[in-house]
Amino acid sequence: MNGLNTILIVVGLFLAGGVYSFQKQQMPKSVVILLAIGSAMCLAAGVLRIQGIWE
Repeated sequence: MNGLNTILIVVGLFLAGGVYSFQKQQMPKSVVILLAIGSAMCLAAGVLRIQGIWE
């Protein structure tokens, strides 16, 4: 596992925490959805890089 994988996963988890926090604060739904999409993309990219599927 190299540095980029770690960074992608950490950023994805950070954004996932933001989704939870923004949802609790009743932020606009569009902001929550964008944050959730960003989180999912970062986590998926990190996992795919760890598996060696996406280099």
